[in-house]
Amino acid sequence: MPTVDFPKVFSLQGEIALITGGGTGIGLAIARSMHQAGAAVVLVGRREAELAQAVRELGDRAFAFVHDVTDVGATDELVARIAAQVGPITCLVNNAGIHLKKPAGETTPEEFDSVLRTHVVGAHALVRAVTPGMISRRHGVILFTASMASLFGIPQVIAYTAAKSALVGMVRGYATEFSPHGIRINAIAPGWIETEMSAKALAGDPARRAKIVGRTPMAKLGSPADIGWAAVYLASPAAQFVTGITLPVDGGVSIGF
Repeated sequence: MPTVDFPKVFSLQGEIALITGGGTGIGLAIARSMHQAGAAVVLVGRREAELAQAVRELGDRAFAFVHDVTDVGATDELVARIAAQVGPITCLVNNAGIHLKKPAGETTPEEFDSVLRTHVVGAHALVRAVTPGMISRRHGVILFTASMASLFGIPQVIAYTAAKSALVGMVRGYATEFSPHGIRINAIAPGWIETEMSAKALAGDPARRAKIVGRTPMAKLGSPADIGWAAVYLASPAAQFVTGITLPVDGGVSIGF
């Protein structure tokens, strides 16, 4: 059995990772971890100021490109600009998304379509744009941020549930098509993570926080870095035989009672 270089097998040295929604929250946490693992990170999002701040924090090997993932007509041009200015994309992290909390019966078709366009259609446009280069190099990783809503029912988020559930199916479908070409496709399903967004959602609502912690076997919320390091693993040579899966990083929520 060949000897494995332990640090190197988890290294992303030489990789160029495009991370959508990379300026804040879980997207930024993934960018931080991948950057620490040696990758160049390309943060993509709609808010220029947040992207610029994230790039300043990360330093060398960090780049920002303002882009709305729903503008699918501009996706190919975005990927070409990144290739020209940074290099060919070897890792795509489809993380960008929007949330809609509303009873199912009050969710309009227009609202439903908007959520799907961001999570599903925008992600597919990026997959379509980056895979030709990955196929030609026989090397690439594509990751998706799924959700607990991909795994079990959560009330009042029907459009979000549909979008995140679609991603899990897309991971399996893409994996069967692209894995023979040296491209691995996986997803991470975060549990309840301590982010600015969750802090705002739980502020002043101790009962809701207690309910979340109470149904989490590890009895706590996760850290954004927990998702970041899971992404590093799935993008690294350590996961070279892993494709088509959705990995819950949830403190046991999805298997608990």
